[in-house]
Amino acid sequence: MTAKTLAEIAAILKEIHTSIERAVPPLPVDTNLKVADAYVWHTDPAPHLQPVLKVNRVDLSLLKAVDRNRDMILENTQRFAAGLPANNALLWGARGMGKSSLVKACHAAVNRTEAGKASPLKLIEIAREDIDSLPVLMNILRAHEERCILFCDDLSFDPGETAYKSLKAVLDGGIEGRPDNVIFYATSNRRHLMPRDMIENERSTSINPSEAVQEKVSLSDRFGLWIGFHNCSQNDYLEMVEGYVAEYGIEVDADELRASALEWATTRGSRSGRVAWQFIQDLAGAKGVVIR
Repeated sequence: MTAKTLAEIAAILKEIHTSIERAVPPLPVDTNLKVADAYVWHTDPAPHLQPVLKVNRVDLSLLKAVDRNRDMILENTQRFAAGLPANNALLWGARGMGKSSLVKACHAAVNRTEAGKASPLKLIEIAREDIDSLPVLMNILRAHEERCILFCDDLSFDPGETAYKSLKAVLDGGIEGRPDNVIFYATSNRRHLMPRDMIENERSTSINPSEAVQEKVSLSDRFGLWIGFHNCSQNDYLEMVEGYVAEYGIEVDADELRASALEWATTRGSRSGRVAWQFIQDLAGAKGVVIR
């Protein structure tokens, strides 16, 4: 047998091996939910939960201009942690107004309570691209006693995508249904998780337009809580800035702070919690203050 023949056989075997791997995905790695209070769900190379020992978040007290939204999501999370009925939540609306920050801050706040210390909630982040793997993740979590918040940041679906059907089934459909120890929180800039032109296209091309639209928008109906976030006022923006200045001990004249903060927002064409934080990052750097 020549070297060329051996190389050809090896190439064929490699193709067969690759085909088998695609057809039969690897089994999930054994999961230990006692390692950390937060995890990131990965599907490659094998489905597994990666512990996050330090979560990137701000304290709940620093989230300004979202008091009603804060109270709603915090109360819902507390009920879930206590084993009481609670709803899946969709936090939608203006960019940079603290949707994902609120989810992470409420998770931390609940875990600081006595009940949370005794049995910490687990925050599990799943990427939008991995929504199709939700049934696998649900089956893993179903076998654990820990209560888990599944969190998908910036969730939305574009034309041609069908993953939303998997999400609909997982949220409150299917034979098995959602595990009692799991709740789903998502943030999105879109109220119905889909662009308007995608919904309008379904309306114009379907045999029964109303049914097609209902199929698309019914995904958002799976969330019992719809929490809207809107652009903040100038006073709200300045309150955010002042809260950060006080928290991190940045010494700055009040008039200078106001003028600089407003100029910063003007150059960015918007006012939001994200813009306020970016201004504080710049101000702290200029003043030689380290933010931890």
